[in-house]
Amino acid sequence: MAAARGPFSLRACDSGAVKRSLPIDKTDMVTLPFFVATMLAEAKVLRERSELRELGGLDDWTPQQLSDTSPPPDPLIPVGYEPRDTKASLTMLAGNIALNLAWAGVVGRASRAIFGRRIANVGQAKGAFVASMVMWDFLYYWSHRWQHEKRLFWANHVVHHSSEHYNLSTALRQPWAGIMLSWVYWPMPLVGFTPAQTAKASQLNLLYQYWIHTEAIDRMAPAVEATLNTPSHHRVHHGANPQYLDKNYGGILILWDRLFGTFEPEVRRVKYGLTKNIKTFAPLTIGYGEFATMAGDITRAKGWRNKLGHLWKRPGWTPAPTHA
Repeated sequence: MAAARGPFSLRACDSGAVKRSLPIDKTDMVTLPFFVATMLAEAKVLRERSELRELGGLDDWTPQQLSDTSPPPDPLIPVGYEPRDTKASLTMLAGNIALNLAWAGVVGRASRAIFGRRIANVGQAKGAFVASMVMWDFLYYWSHRWQHEKRLFWANHVVHHSSEHYNLSTALRQPWAGIMLSWVYWPMPLVGFTPAQTAKASQLNLLYQYWIHTEAIDRMAPAVEATLNTPSHHRVHHGANPQYLDKNYGGILILWDRLFGTFEPEVRRVKYGLTKNIKTFAPLTIGYGEFATMAGDITRAKGWRNKLGHLWKRPGWTPAPTHA
C-alpha cells in the first residue's frame, strides 16, 4: 500500500478557489470509526485462532527454506497484534493526515491548473467513473513500483514496510512525505478527469487496500486471486523472503503485476518487515530514519556519480569497490 496521501480524501474543489474548510467528505467521516471497529474485530478473530506464530519465528529458517517455491503452499499461521506496534502505526497515520491536510491546498491548485489545460474531456464520457478507477490504479502501480526501485522514494515508503506484523493497523502505517510522488497522477486531470474525480479515485483505491492487510483471510477463489489484489497477494508484497522482494505492486488490480512481470504467488510462509528491520517504535525514526541514513551515505560517498547513486538507484545499492 503506497499512498500519495492519507486515508482522508483531501479532494480539491472544481472551482478556482481553495476550500477554506477541511476537504473531507461523508466517506471520510466514517473512515476512522470503521478502522477502529474492524481492527478490534480482527484482533478478536486472531486471538481465537488455535495457533499463532511468535514474532521472529522464521528467523531460524534458511534463505533456501524462505525462498522455496515448490508446492504445496504453507498453511497460514498469523502473527497477530502487538500493542506498541499498533500504537506506532496509528501515530504514523495521525502525522500523515496532518501533513496531507497541510499540503491539500498545493495539491489542489496543481490539479486544477492541469485540468484547466486539459487535452481531452474523458471525465465527461460515459463510464468515466470506471475509467478513472482503472487509470488511477495503473498509475498507482508505477508509483508504487518506483517507491521500491528508487532509494529517494523508498526512504518515504519504507515507513509502510517497517512493521514486522501484518494486520489492519499495518495499513494505517502511512509515510510523512507522500506528496513527493503526487506528480505521478497529473495525467488524470490532463486527459480531463476533474480534480474531484481524481480525488475520489484516489480515496477509493486507498480504502480498498485497507482490508487486504490481514491474516484473518486466507487465499480466496481462483477467479478473485487471478484478477484482484487480495490479502494473499499483499502479504507477499510485505514479505522479506528473497522471492517476495519487490513483488505485487498493484492497488486494486493484480493484473498489472501479471502484465509487467512483478507477480509472485504466496507459497512459503511470509516473513514480514524489512531485510534489515529497524527494531524501534519511535515515530520520528520510523518516519525519517531512512532519509537520515541516505543523507549520511550521500555525504560519505566520493564523487557525484556515487552520491547520485545513493539517491536514485535501488535501495541497498553500494558503489563498486575501487582498486588501488
